[in-house]
Amino acid sequence: MALQTVTPRFGANYVPSAGWFYSWLDYDPAAVRRDFADLAGMGLDHVRVFGVWPWIQPNRAILRERAIADLLDTIDAAAEHGLTVAVDLLQGHLSSFDFLPSWVLTWHRASLFEDPTVRDGLATYVDTVARAVATKPNVFAITLGNEVNNLWPDSPTTPEASTAWAQELLTTLKKAAPDVLALHSVFDDAWYKADHPFHPVDAVDLGDLTTVHSWVFNGVSRVDGPLGPATLTHADYLIELAKATSLDPARPVWLQEIGVPGPDIPVDLQAEFARRTVGTVLTNPALYGVTWWSSHDIDRKLLDFPDREYDLGLFTVDHQRKPAAQALADVIADVRANGVPQQPSTATLTAPINLRTNPSGRPEVAPGSAFHRQWVEARAEGPVRIVQP
Repeated sequence: MALQTVTPRFGANYVPSAGWFYSWLDYDPAAVRRDFADLAGMGLDHVRVFGVWPWIQPNRAILRERAIADLLDTIDAAAEHGLTVAVDLLQGHLSSFDFLPSWVLTWHRASLFEDPTVRDGLATYVDTVARAVATKPNVFAITLGNEVNNLWPDSPTTPEASTAWAQELLTTLKKAAPDVLALHSVFDDAWYKADHPFHPVDAVDLGDLTTVHSWVFNGVSRVDGPLGPATLTHADYLIELAKATSLDPARPVWLQEIGVPGPDIPVDLQAEFARRTVGTVLTNPALYGVTWWSSHDIDRKLLDFPDREYDLGLFTVDHQRKPAAQALADVIADVRANGVPQQPSTATLTAPINLRTNPSGRPEVAPGSAFHRQWVEARAEGPVRIVQP
C-alpha cells in the first residue's frame, strides 16, 4: 500500500492547566513551559494558542504591550520545546464563554461584523498582533478567531456582511504577516444550519486552507452511539464536505478541533474513540493536520462551565497523561515510524444539494440526514468521495 508523502501535523489547542485562559491576567512563564513539556513529551509538533481580545485591546485606541509580550513569550516557550505555533486572534468565543471588549457593549453596542467603527478597531488589532507574532520563526499560521460565527446572533450579520468582514480582515492579516498561513475558522453550524449567515463557501474559499471543527455533540453521536460508525467517521465526513465544496481539488483541510466530549463519549471509550477517529482521517489525502481540543483539563474550582468542558484535556490539571492522550501518542509514533497508509476511494456519492449555491439546503447533509446515513453506510467499505451536483 502506498504511503502519503507528507506526514500530517499533530497538535493541541492550548488550554493552560493553571487558571484556564484567565491565566493571561497573571501570566506565569514557568507554568506555560511545564504545560508545553507535557505536549512535546507525547510527540506533538504544534500548539494553537489563544490571546483574549478584550485583554489585549481594552479600548479601541489601546493595544497593551504587556499582553502582546506575554503572547510572544508563550510562542518562545513553544519553540523551546520544539513546537511550532498557530495563533488565534479574536477571542471571542472560548469554552462556551464570549469575551468582548467594553467598547462594543452596553450603550456602545454594535455588531462586530457590520459596524464600521468596530471593524476599523478590529483591523488595527489584527494588524498589530499579527505583525508582532509573525516575527517569531516558529509561527506557521494565524487564524482570525476561534469559531467567530458563535458571536452571531448577538452580533447581527448577513451572509454578505460576514463574507466581507472575513475578506477584509484576512487581507489585513496577509499584509501584516505574508509568510504565514492566514485562516478563517467557523464551527459546523456553517455547514449544517439552513439560516446560518456564515456559509460553507467562505470556509473553503477564504484563507490559505480550510479548517473544520468536528464535535459529535452536534447530533451525530445520537445517530449510533459513541463508537458507532457515524460518530467515528464524522471528522472524515466534514473533510469530504469541505473537499466537495472547494473549487480547488488540492486545497488542504485542517481538522483544527476534535475532542472527546462527555457524556457523548464516555470516559472508558475515549481512548478508543481517539485512536479510531484519528486513524480514519489519516487516510484522507486532503488532511493537513489534526489538532486536539484540548491540551489540559479545566480546574473544577472554576465555576459555571458546561460540565463537558472541564474534562476535554489530553492532560489533567496536575499533568497526568489521560488515556486519549496515550492513544493519540501511539498513533503519532506509528505514523512517524511507518508513514500514512493511503486507501483509494471505494465509492463516490453526489450530495443532494450544492453547498456553494444552495446554502438553505444545508440540513440535507446534516448529521442524521438521509444523505449522511448513506455516506456512513458506504464509508464502512472504505473512503467515500463526495461530489457536488
